[in-house]
Amino acid sequence: MNYFNVGKIVNTLGLQGEMRVLSVTDFTEERFKKGAELALFDEEDRFVQTVTIASHRKHKNFDIIKFKDMYHINAIEKFKGFSLKVAEEDLTDLDEGEFYYHEIIGLDVYENDQLIGQIKEILQPGANDVWVVKRKGKRDLLLPYIPPVVLNIDIPGNRVDVDILEGLDDED
Repeated sequence: MNYFNVGKIVNTLGLQGEMRVLSVTDFTEERFKKGAELALFDEEDRFVQTVTIASHRKHKNFDIIKFKDMYHINAIEKFKGFSLKVAEEDLTDLDEGEFYYHEIIGLDVYENDQLIGQIKEILQPGANDVWVVKRKGKRDLLLPYIPPVVLNIDIPGNRVDVDILEGLDDED
């Protein structure tokens, strides 16, 4: 079975079993809703167990979650540094023009048919996502996911066409 990363447990919060999670999904309300099942993976990316979300709330830049039947810090402290993943079978169908992060990460990025790099991660700083493009011999390029920049996404073709607007690439 395939699993896809949705968050990383970075710390505990208080004594009542809450965990501070750094989310890497754009569907936090769905992934961390009460009753949702996620898979827990250790630092070596080995499956540990399936967990059920008992509660979820936002606090600063983190998602605060609690697992069902684990309501004390002693029950969850060992999970610091672990990853939370969703099973492929639990992914929902998306609307036209919507994509999962795992579909975008790894795509080749082209400008005017010239390969400029590969998407290595997606950041969520605010109003829109920012795609981090790894380039050879240059610093990573940060591209906002907005229509004038991202022109076309071809997942089967492993390709994204972009127009790097003036000021986005400080190495030119």
